Amino acid sequence: MLNSFKQHIERQLPFLQNKKLILTISGGIDSVVLAHLCHKLGLNFALAHCNFNLRGDESDADEAFLVKLADDLDVEIFIESFDTNQYAADTKLSIQMAARELRYRWFEELVDLLHFDYVLTAHHADDNLETFLINLSRGTGIEGLTGIPEINDYIVRPLLPFSRTEIIAYAEANGINWREDSSNNSTKYLRNKLRHDVIPVLKEINPQWLQNFKMTQNHLHDSKILIDDFMTQVYKDVVAFEADVIKFDISKLLKYPNPKPYLYQLLKSYKFTAWDDIYNLLEAQSGKQVFSETHRLLKDREYLILSLKDAQDNNVELHYEITEDLNPIKTAFGTFSFSIISEIQDTLKDTIYVDFDKLEFPLTIRKWEQGDFFFPLGMQGKKKLSKYFKDEKLSLVEKEHVWVVCSGNDIVWVINRRGDNRFKVTTTTKQILKISYKQVRILI
Repeated sequence: MLNSFKQHIERQLPFLQNKKLILTISGGIDSVVLAHLCHKLGLNFALAHCNFNLRGDESDADEAFLVKLADDLDVEIFIESFDTNQYAADTKLSIQMAARELRYRWFEELVDLLHFDYVLTAHHADDNLETFLINLSRGTGIEGLTGIPEINDYIVRPLLPFSRTEIIAYAEANGINWREDSSNNSTKYLRNKLRHDVIPVLKEINPQWLQNFKMTQNHLHDSKILIDDFMTQVYKDVVAFEADVIKFDISKLLKYPNPKPYLYQLLKSYKFTAWDDIYNLLEAQSGKQVFSETHRLLKDREYLILSLKDAQDNNVELHYEITEDLNPIKTAFGTFSFSIISEIQDTLKDTIYVDFDKLEFPLTIRKWEQGDFFFPLGMQGKKKLSKYFKDEKLSLVEKEHVWVVCSGNDIVWVINRRGDNRFKVTTTTKQILKISYKQVRILI
C-alpha cells in the first residue's frame, strides 16, 4: 500500500509535497495509518485531534495515545477539547452534526492562524460508499451520488482510492497500533448500520462490489461534467441579474424539453426542497411563491424571481429618523449622508437635492405603503406610488424593496427613483440639502 500511496500522491496530489499540512486524527485505524504513510513519505505535517468529551475516560485515553504517537513520529500535535453535548443543545443540532461543525470550524481556525496550506482527512473508499448510500436513501441529485470529493478547497482526502481492507492489512503488516471507538459498534446511527449490516451483504453478493462502485462513480462524475458544461450555456440564456435579485425567463425555460430538470439544476444551490411547488410556478399566476430556508422564489408575470427572504423575516428595523443635525444614518439596506451645499452638483440616481427650508424635521425613512402618493419631479400633478410602479414596470420584488424619505406625511424622495416637485430646488431656494444614498449590495 505504501508504494500505491506514494504513486497516488506523486500523480494526483503532487501539490501536497513541500507544503505545510494538518492531518486530522481521531486515533482510529484510518487516520493513524494515514499519519504513518505521510511520515514514511516525509511530508511536512502536524496532527490535529478533537476531544469531543463524549466517551468519558475513553476520550481521554484517545488523547493520551495520540500525544505518544506524535512523539513517536516526531511531529507537532494540536488538541482541542469541546463540550459537544452543550454545543448540540445550544444549536439544536444532532451530536454528530455538532461534532462535525465544531471540528471543521477549528480546522479552519488552525489554517488561518498558523498558515497551514491543506488539511488532510482519512476518508477512504468505504466511507465514500457509505456516503453514497446515505444520500441515495435520502433522495439526492447527481451531486449526492458522485461521492466525497478528493479535493474540496483546502480539504484533501488522500486515502479516498483505498479500501478499509487495504488499510487494515497495512496496519497489521506493519505492527501499527490504533484505538477502537466503541461508538462505531452501535447501529443506532445510519452510517454504522450501513457499515455493519448492509455493505457486508453487498460485498458477499458481489466481492467486486467496491471496485464496480468506483467505476460507477467515475461514470457519474463524467456525466456531471457534461451536465455542468451544458448548464453553463442554459444559465447564460435564461438568467439575468437585477439589483438584489436573480430573474429566470420563463418563456426561454419553456423552450427546453422538460424544463423541470433545468429548474432543478438552476436552483439546487438555494436549499429548496418543495420541487413540485417550484415546477408548478411556471404555470401559476403572478404572486405565487415558494420558500427555502434562505430564499424565496416568486412568480412575477414572465419571470421567476429569486431573492433572499424579506427583511421582515430577520426583524430588520423598518423606520428611521433623520434629525436636523444631519448625522449619517446606517440602515439595513444602505447608508445615508447629508450636507448643506451652495449649488447643485452632478445629478446621480443615488443623490437628490432638495430645498432645506421646505422640510419638516425629523425626516423619516420608511418602506412605501399602499395609498402613498407623491408629485413626481418633472411631471404635473400627483400620482399614487402603485400607479407609478406600474408605469415603471417594477416587479413584485422590486416594489417590495422600495423605500421613501418623508417630511411629515409628504414624500420627499422615492429613493433611487424619483424626487417630489414640492421640495425641488428653485431660484428662491436659500439652502440646498444634498441627500446621498449608498446601497448595501446583497449577495444572493
